[in-house]
Amino acid sequence: MTSTANPPQLIDRFGRIVNYLRISITDRCDFRCLYCMAEDMVFLPRAQILSLEEIYALAQAFVELGVSKIRITGGEPLVRKGALELMAQLGQLPGLRELVMTTNGSQLVSMAASLKAAGVKRLNISLDTLNADNFKAITRTGDLSQVLQGIQAAKAAGFERIKLNAVVLKNRNHEEVGDLVQYAVDNQIDISFIEEMPLGVVSQHNRGEAFYPSHQIKADLAARFTLIASTESTGGPSNYFQVAGSNSRVGFISPHSNNFCSSCNRVRLTVEGRLLLCLGNEHSVDLKAIVRAHPNDQTALKQAIIDAMLIKPEKHEFNIHEQPVILRHMNMTGG
Repeated sequence: MTSTANPPQLIDRFGRIVNYLRISITDRCDFRCLYCMAEDMVFLPRAQILSLEEIYALAQAFVELGVSKIRITGGEPLVRKGALELMAQLGQLPGLRELVMTTNGSQLVSMAASLKAAGVKRLNISLDTLNADNFKAITRTGDLSQVLQGIQAAKAAGFERIKLNAVVLKNRNHEEVGDLVQYAVDNQIDISFIEEMPLGVVSQHNRGEAFYPSHQIKADLAARFTLIASTESTGGPSNYFQVAGSNSRVGFISPHSNNFCSSCNRVRLTVEGRLLLCLGNEHSVDLKAIVRAHPNDQTALKQAIIDAMLIKPEKHEFNIHEQPVILRHMNMTGG
């Protein structure tokens, strides 16, 4: 923990304190989820992405500026060579209260225990369906049984909390939300349902037609579960409800139907070193250029991060019914 009585804070023009950093450590993934990337995705060359050493230096600078939570994302973060070693280093950063990760679960059978030992406190695991054929259709390459085994391995490893993330698409998996909640309840874990975000051009579905709002999901669940509004928060955008009679919570991430920008406390570091100030806008700063032009100069890096807060926009302008203005895919951004 930091020893200063008043640790530094990153504050944007709208008075929001930024204390949460999401870091994409790779754009590569062993799945090709249809809402996340193109089927024939071309990935970045190695020279264009941050090295693990650069990621650590950037994370250290952010933590020294008051960031207390870091989420590691991808692509699929665990396909990057050296990911576990990076987690262990990040887990030792003084002042960092929470190191968490979002994963597709494919590598957890062999890596869950090592992640826990490295200091990762919580896991978010993507799971959009419990139907093997539907899982294959959505992920294009994924094996449902591998992910379900990974979830059990994560439970056995003893993370503080495990949460499933499900992107809900009308006529693809919207009828499964009740079964997904039941699975979460049976396994004493949490689940969040996410409205699809219009990032990158996709070809296999019309986003406007596939849009299924959070209030409709909640109405569907009411037939099987009693959801009790909760004041709990994990520091992210989920609006949580307790499932009556269980230890599980259901969250809703609703960038369209219930905009949460007014309380945004996070920024994203992309795999190519851009500090992205908003998921739904292109306001960004090239921190890779600064790190490489001024190696080992934390002063220049920190000043660039502080200055970047001045261009963090007030809100995103997502429109699910139009072709996206943001052409980068989710695997480039890290969610």
